[in-house]
Amino acid sequence: MSKLTVTNHNRNLTGLTYVYPVLSRRAGGLSIGINFNTNNACNWRCIYCQVPELKNGAAPEIDLDLLASELRFFLNSVLHGNFYDEMEVDAAQRMIKDIAIAGNGEPTSLKDFDLAVNLIGSIANEFGIFPQSHFVLITNGSLIHRSSVQKGLKIISEYDGEIWFKMDSATPEGRKKFNHSAQSNESVLKNLQIASELCTTKIQICLVDYRQQGLSQSEKTGFINFLKQVRSHTTIENITIYTLARPSQQPEAVDLQIMPFDIMDDLAHAIRLLHFNVVVTQ
Repeated sequence: MSKLTVTNHNRNLTGLTYVYPVLSRRAGGLSIGINFNTNNACNWRCIYCQVPELKNGAAPEIDLDLLASELRFFLNSVLHGNFYDEMEVDAAQRMIKDIAIAGNGEPTSLKDFDLAVNLIGSIANEFGIFPQSHFVLITNGSLIHRSSVQKGLKIISEYDGEIWFKMDSATPEGRKKFNHSAQSNESVLKNLQIASELCTTKIQICLVDYRQQGLSQSEKTGFINFLKQVRSHTTIENITIYTLARPSQQPEAVDLQIMPFDIMDDLAHAIRLLHFNVVVTQ
């Protein structure tokens, strides 16, 4: 097996279908990833996405029995086997920080999302993973209006988990450019309200320098104006700002660069004035 690093998020590293390991720079240790989108399908196309051959669509039907056997096998390998030695993981990072539903597309597009979430939570409890580790859903938030998704969010909340809600732009123009999404600000705000009512939610902002344009004043102003509404209409308090860690597999890759830290930090300072807790990572 290849050495596990923060820049190597190869979903096939362990040879499993649904479960994969990540050394997460944001979590600060081992993140056990769950990939529902084994067909590389998503309802968005973010220009920084590292998924090769990404296509428009939803997650396929899931084999819950296979998910269960893989998760039990992997947790046993981490907790009682030689996983860390084989992956050459540094001693300081030999801890499970979270189980994160993420993967190769929008996970909430899974038809049986709530059933899969319930299964993951119950198996994690079997192995005593929670509450020392977190239960996380990484999502673009666009499908939170679905009943199966809302049921799943309630289950995550029962395990004191949290939603990491993607928001890479707060303008319709920016969402179209960076995410190929047609969502309006009103729709995003409504979904943030629903998410935060059902489960602890924090916002994730990925800033990329596209065609050496940095962060435009209109984008910065858009973030500030929209986050004022978020502060007024939700209980959300925490925001993470980050940038590229691995090469994009999208056509725009040649035009993407890491956003300079000072630009991210400047935005973070402006957002903190709105009384949010903001963390900047690279």
